[in-house]
Amino acid sequence: MEQIVFYIISGLAVISAIYFVAAKNPLYSILSLVITFFSIAGLYILLNAQFLGIVQIIVYAGAIMVLFLYVLMMLNLKEKDEGKKDNLMKFAGIFSAGLLLVGFVGALKGYVGNELPVNEITEGVGLTKNLGRLLFNEYVLPFELASILILSGIVGAVLIGKKDL
Repeated sequence: MEQIVFYIISGLAVISAIYFVAAKNPLYSILSLVITFFSIAGLYILLNAQFLGIVQIIVYAGAIMVLFLYVLMMLNLKEKDEGKKDNLMKFAGIFSAGLLLVGFVGALKGYVGNELPVNEITEGVGLTKNLGRLLFNEYVLPFELASILILSGIVGAVLIGKKDL
């Protein structure tokens, strides 16, 4: 049952990611990207990483998508604004896709089979309690440095955005 759900969610993620790239309308692209983000969150939850799945939904499907929609509204794109693609760009796209396909085939060629048991779950995997202990015991200095970096970015954005300071 778990494998069937995995195949459905991963298929949905791949199809919506392809539609994100292939769609002509930017709004449809953004909506398919939201579906991709939710599908990836579902895959995280299937991997017993519930915290990572929830963070994926909150950060990417929530905040980043609101930012993308805001930028899309500010750009005010029209169909006549889109330029024609010349043959060089089409060739570059096909060449890049071919290289990616060769890489995938090369990666799958070395795959022998399922070497790990599917249902073996390590104790404590995916628990936010263990993540909190690890962050505040072993990685407290990098965690605090990251928080200072985020704080300085917020202060910088406010100072740049405010004109009368």
